[in-house]
Amino acid sequence: MLLFMTEEKTLVSGCNCNALRRAMRRVSSFYDAQLAPSGLKATQFAILALLNHAGDLTVGEMAQKTDLDRTTAGKNLRPLEAMGLVAVTASKEDARRRAISLTRAGHAALKKALPLWQVAQTHFESGNENAPALRAQLNALVL
Repeated sequence: MLLFMTEEKTLVSGCNCNALRRAMRRVSSFYDAQLAPSGLKATQFAILALLNHAGDLTVGEMAQKTDLDRTTAGKNLRPLEAMGLVAVTASKEDARRRAISLTRAGHAALKKALPLWQVAQTHFESGNENAPALRAQLNALVL
């Protein structure tokens, strides 16, 4: 039994996936708390920021840019659409595709959330001098 316990501890403490998921939950909770006065969660803020930067996208394009599957991307869009922050309509190029655009309310929500995000970002980076290097490593991570 002791051998199994040692292996279990090694499997848990040495698992890259577990470590990244734990860190992701902590960081997401921190950003969610900072963004709370805006009414947005970090994932919602990221989608609005992406649409603001990229312009209109199809659900498939958004999924690709956020590394989500189409189903998860669609589920993440529903609350934003219900809040009136994004519009999901038939694409002008192909009516079978769904186009996502930022509404005026979405622009306003993003404008309200941006200073809160900037505070969170500054706080996170000031507490961790390795944050830029970590972000670069995570962005370069390819499986």
